[in-house]
Amino acid sequence: MTVIDLRDTAAGGVDARDAVLDVRGLTVRFGGVTAVDDVSFDLARGSILGVVGPNGAGKTTMFDAISGFVPSSGRVALDGRDISSLGPEGRSRARLGRSFQDARLFPSLTVAETLAVALERHIKAQDVVSTALRLPWVARAEKRISRRVDELIELMGLGAFRDKFVSELSTGSRRIVDLGVILAHDPLVLLLDEPSSGIAQRETEALGPLLLRIRAETGATMIVIEHDMPLLISVSDEMLALETGSVLARGAPADVLADPRLVAAYLGSDLAVVNRSGALVGAKANGADNAPARRRRTRRLPVADARPEGANGATATANGGKANGATKRSAAAKTTTSRKGAAVEKAAVKEPAPSKKAAVKEPAPSKKAAAVKAATSNKAAAVTKAVAKNATSNKSAAVKKSAAVKKATSNKATVKKTAATKKTAATEKTAATKKTAATKKTAATKEAGANGKTGAAASPPSRRS
Repeated sequence: MTVIDLRDTAAGGVDARDAVLDVRGLTVRFGGVTAVDDVSFDLARGSILGVVGPNGAGKTTMFDAISGFVPSSGRVALDGRDISSLGPEGRSRARLGRSFQDARLFPSLTVAETLAVALERHIKAQDVVSTALRLPWVARAEKRISRRVDELIELMGLGAFRDKFVSELSTGSRRIVDLGVILAHDPLVLLLDEPSSGIAQRETEALGPLLLRIRAETGATMIVIEHDMPLLISVSDEMLALETGSVLARGAPADVLADPRLVAAYLGSDLAVVNRSGALVGAKANGADNAPARRRRTRRLPVADARPEGANGATATANGGKANGATKRSAAAKTTTSRKGAAVEKAAVKEPAPSKKAAVKEPAPSKKAAAVKAATSNKAAAVTKAVAKNATSNKSAAVKKSAAVKKATSNKATVKKTAATKKTAATEKTAATKKTAATKKTAATKEAGANGKTGAAASPPSRRS
């Protein structure tokens, strides 16, 4: 594929001494699929390069290869140093920063704590004893971290969210915190992969000025992948267009976006589709000039109003064509009456006279009406019969239910009465038994007393010697 360099030929390419990132022959293959095909570009220090292209063009894979996350061939040099053989952590230490499409942060930490954790790489490893005793060098390191956190919060505009947990932030605010975490590494080159994806329009509009402010404050060089064209145009110094893993064009944003090959690859159409919203706005602004001619329904004015005659006509013209209200109403009433009369006459003219054949066939509709009436009557009778049957059935069911309830109530009362009778009989029997036993006991006592007296009388008195 032919690569078109749309940059100014007088300016030429980037000076090798001023190029902070130089990529040559970068190629990534997954089996038989070539995701990135011989991509080469350089990047001037302090510039912002926008990367555009359709989905599947290899933009994110190119970022992964530059960051060392996927195996690749070619050469990547950062600030004059070849980092092609380093892994992701080595390239990060060489001051290459990278963001991802999803901001994965610690949800249980506050914004300030998250930024402080990101700054840990700038602290020399301290032993456990020094940290536990809060020795002077440990305290100084903590103060430096706190000052840097304050600077990042002020730079990113996160003062209102300083003590809020990451889990409480919106998607747009989390992306800003994620960008602050990357800046905590103090990168020379910052790779941003669709920073505006998933955030609100208001936050997207604020993202462009923030990126420009970051560049002005830190001097970082940026490569931005983005589908939001207004955002990318507002921040990019140059654009790089990719298509099926290859570089399609590079140059000023306006020149790259006007390239017919990019338009065809990105939108599958021509520039008229790209500018469709502008065309609609223009059509609305031009109004009737661009709109097709339409048939208008005009109200016919009475002759007395539309064309006044004589002195009255001159007076009406002098007054701006306005007639007296009473005259208007009268003329309108006359016009309405005349229109109604014309309509009646027209209907009378068009109404055909009844023929003999129609008169002969007149009884046919009456038979049909009789049949319809009979069917309606039969249907009404059937409905009435069904309703009566339903009512009878419901009444019978209600009577049966009432009888069953009465029977159940009667049986219950009978059972209760029988139980009470049995209980009373048992009580009476118990009382009679007790009374009989008491009577027998009394009789036995009396009999024993009588026997004692009889024995005493029969025995003789004893004699004393």
